Amino acid sequence: MGNQAEGNLNREGKIGASSQPFYRPDLSYDDNFNTGPFGPFATASEHRFKEVGEPTVKVFGQLVHTPFGIPAGPLVNGKFARAALDLGFNIVTAKTVRGREYPCQEWPNVMALQHTGDLTLEQAEEGVLANHDYGNPLAITNSFGVPSKAPEVWQKDLAETVKYAKKGQLVIGSFQPTTSEGGTRQTFIEDAVKTAKMVAETGVKVLEINLSCPNEGSAHLLCFDVDTSADMINAIKAEVDLPITVKIAYFADKGKLKEFVTRVNVDGYTAINTIGTKTVDEKGESAFQHGRVKTGACGAPIRWAGLEMVAELKKLRTELGKDYTIVGVGGVTVPEDYQRYRDAGADVVMSATGAMWNPYLAQEIKKLLPSPSQA
Repeated sequence: MGNQAEGNLNREGKIGASSQPFYRPDLSYDDNFNTGPFGPFATASEHRFKEVGEPTVKVFGQLVHTPFGIPAGPLVNGKFARAALDLGFNIVTAKTVRGREYPCQEWPNVMALQHTGDLTLEQAEEGVLANHDYGNPLAITNSFGVPSKAPEVWQKDLAETVKYAKKGQLVIGSFQPTTSEGGTRQTFIEDAVKTAKMVAETGVKVLEINLSCPNEGSAHLLCFDVDTSADMINAIKAEVDLPITVKIAYFADKGKLKEFVTRVNVDGYTAINTIGTKTVDEKGESAFQHGRVKTGACGAPIRWAGLEMVAELKKLRTELGKDYTIVGVGGVTVPEDYQRYRDAGADVVMSATGAMWNPYLAQEIKKLLPSPSQA
């Protein structure tokens, strides 16, 4: 991997050389889990960011400082999540977990995506070159398969992270259901309820259910199966008394999105995850091998989709007379992207790829804001 892969983003969204990403693409998931985080995240506790003033922004009933953070995915365990809190990311969504141990896809899990400008759905279907040459603006693609350690491991880790959060910070617990061999739709829903209850036991104040990854219980993304999504959420709400946000994908069919928001009654919508993209190498073959034809595109090329979904969710909130929190995610790689999402209607903004390469992104955003009360 070239030197660029170890750089961070500067104000123009270009990769610099001052630090390496906190998750190293050249290492396996287990190596990152056991020896990370890297770069400034590794020493974050030694130079914690000090907030100014009192937290004034209410998110899911909790007061926070600037409503900016990191979504589920790159923070693979509590060491990563606690470092993010130390560096000023006020809302941290812990790694998505499952009700049982689940393996990670084989390495590589992160590669550079060779695409500039908006990544259209048509281009994603046609195929995009992926390799280890990280360029500008930052664009990556990932394929992890939503791995999870056993519940006895992640429950302890998440509980410690929840207690670590300081005044004005919020830790969200993310999970997704898992099917078993010979399982049915009902056992799939039951697994979601069981896992939600285990996450709630850690002391988190907000739950996020991931409905946006290829899921064993459906032929496609679970968020596109409105019937199962609605039944699953209702079953969870009957057992767990915590705010729930759902992580969803990009809906090209806005009528389908309206149906989803109408029927899936939750406290928040997190949009978007990634855009499924056919990734190929220089020979036109699968860049990730091992049967992985499509992977999740992240970074600057998917910003358009995240902004579009946020604007649509804001419109539907008014149209349907609902009261939910909108968490905007996708392509937030430079400080100015925070305000772009806020202007589009996001109550909370999060960055995965941008934060991975720029550990100071939260601090840079706060410098652009006129005052804590206007964050």
